[in-house]
Amino acid sequence: MAQDEAHEVVTGDGYAVGNIDALGDGGGFRKIRRALDVRALGINAIVMPAEFAGRRHYHYEQEETYFVHRGQAELELGDGSVHRLGPGGIARIDAATVRRIRNVGAGDLIYVAVGGKDGYVENDGHLLPSEETG
Repeated sequence: MAQDEAHEVVTGDGYAVGNIDALGDGGGFRKIRRALDVRALGINAIVMPAEFAGRRHYHYEQEETYFVHRGQAELELGDGSVHRLGPGGIARIDAATVRRIRNVGAGDLIYVAVGGKDGYVENDGHLLPSEETG
């Protein structure tokens, strides 16, 4: 049976659940990886106040994927292109590609950044015998 909606980080045998609101206040990084003990990839939620622009940056090795949870983001890329993403918007950026994210909305921009290297583990999900259909 489900408990009340998770707000604080709760850990158990092989899992952790929570809410980004429990990881900090105001603008800045919410360190999901550290709070939930994520080991296989980098993951953070970023809260940007209205009109805030991040710094141009790139990575040596880590590809990143961004998911916009709330607000309006403008993604400026090294080739000079600019893309606007709203709630549900996603972007994948190669490590060496220069990027900058700017909040172009009236309220907070909240997005999740996931970074990793060396790819997806293919066909790694398995059903329990009780879940298999004949």
